[in-house]
Amino acid sequence: MQSPDTTTAPAAAAAAAGGCPMHAAASDGVRPLYGAEAEAQPYALYEQLRAEHGEVAPVRLYADVPAWLILGHRENLEVMRSKNFSSDSRNWHAIRNGTLAPDSPLRPITAWQPLVALTDGTEHARLREAVTESLAGVNRHRLRRYITRYAVRLIDDFSGEGKADLVADFARKLPAFVVAHQLGIPESAALSVGAAVSDMISGGDAALAGNQLVVETVHDLVESRKLQPGDDLASRLLAHPRGLTDEEVRQHLRLILVGALEPTANLIANTLRMVLTDSRFRGNLSGGQMTLPDALEQVLWDHPPLAVVPTRWATCDIEVGGTRIGAGDMVMLGLAAGNVDPVIRADIDKPVHGNRSHLSFGAGAHECPGQDLGRAVAETGIDLLLERVPDATLSIPDDELQVVGTCMSRRLTSLPVAFEPRRQAAPAAVAPQVPREPVEPEAAPAPAPADPRSWRFWRR
Repeated sequence: MQSPDTTTAPAAAAAAAGGCPMHAAASDGVRPLYGAEAEAQPYALYEQLRAEHGEVAPVRLYADVPAWLILGHRENLEVMRSKNFSSDSRNWHAIRNGTLAPDSPLRPITAWQPLVALTDGTEHARLREAVTESLAGVNRHRLRRYITRYAVRLIDDFSGEGKADLVADFARKLPAFVVAHQLGIPESAALSVGAAVSDMISGGDAALAGNQLVVETVHDLVESRKLQPGDDLASRLLAHPRGLTDEEVRQHLRLILVGALEPTANLIANTLRMVLTDSRFRGNLSGGQMTLPDALEQVLWDHPPLAVVPTRWATCDIEVGGTRIGAGDMVMLGLAAGNVDPVIRADIDKPVHGNRSHLSFGAGAHECPGQDLGRAVAETGIDLLLERVPDATLSIPDDELQVVGTCMSRRLTSLPVAFEPRRQAAPAAVAPQVPREPVEPEAAPAPAPADPRSWRFWRR
């Protein structure tokens, strides 16, 4: 997403945009949440805002649109669970008053649609039931079989080379294959759809083309499943008794693609980086003292796939964390900031084993319904990768790895590794058909105890 001119607007402009008096009066001193400096060091910005404002801070978005950023862990949960905050952007004074520019980059991510993520009340309950029950129809054993199939295929593609980019060659491709299969998208289209979603998230020149490909893909999928239903999410959504329209099904399939691919790819990439570079985990994992789920949970605390969720609006004047928020104000959930709140993490370097109280999947009525599926893809895929290529080491210094993105989502651009090439097994020769005497099968040897140095040992 391109950042527009960052010139500070006068206080009158903030007031005209509908900001509350406190927000307008502080306009000249309010920090922007976008731009090179803010996006390069977001955690430093969070701490500056926390020191200046407490757990709720005024910020500026593109074209000086005012908003509140929730920094505290408890305060984020309060907003997520309160009926005084809506996910319907029609409550936003900038929409009601027509002061949000027609070409604002905020429109694509805040424009109201009849989606489970952007509705409240009975309509939200109807759509959420359809989505959650359709997701519940996923066969978990079969899902892990497909994850394994695709992970092994991807690993085999590069294991003979002795090198790989674990972001491009694995972290982005594995979710694309698995999610496409679960939705009903043909395997041949999985990688192109995954790349299109990535283009959409990046907000660059290819964003519109990426969105168009996704729209066409889900349109064709819905038409296909109306004629020939299958065991997939598209078919289950079409057949759900809540009676979703074809357009609602298409929009939710698009939402699931965007909501599943980017966060899962980021979770895989960030976990692999941590395992490869962080001595706290490398030593513990190889020694059997930490499980892979522990490592995934640590990443969800330290590097949530989505850092900020900009889809809450106050429905009344209300106080949060000692700060007055006006009716119609935009309120942004600071997931990353809340996860490092010193109130709950006084020692930021201390591991948080077994603690799932992070904010990465949200809470309340809009908690992510597919979080267990994302964890399954990441855990199974990483487990197989580290088992089959246990000697992988980073090819460049950790501080040379690059992370790019916006205030809402950040991604690791690459993760180059080197390892001993694995020789691909040659196809077995066809033996001549010679009659043999029947031989009694030998008893299977007892399984050897798990080697505590192996990756399989710590996947418990």
